[in-house]
Amino acid sequence: MSDLSVMHEENGRKGRYSIVHRSGESELTYSVVSPQKVSADHTQVASGHEGEGVGLMMLREMIADARGKGFQILPLCPFVNAERRKHPEWSDVFSV
Repeated sequence: MSDLSVMHEENGRKGRYSIVHRSGESELTYSVVSPQKVSADHTQVASGHEGEGVGLMMLREMIADARGKGFQILPLCPFVNAERRKHPEWSDVFSV
């Protein structure tokens, strides 16, 4: 997995973190609610890459951005919300 890199795109009030694989693309999409709140909307991992930690890589990048830019994440995506519950050390960046 070390050869994978997370890309980030933002267009207006929508954005995504993505990883390109030979067989497809994984993404974690979000919506900007306000400068202080960003909603994690959906995570989709490319077929054949489930269980490899790809979703977690994208989420960790989002968390780093939240800490660096000072916004809170609204975990609407079931995957993001489940990971939030497993990681109490991330409580500073989530708004629940």
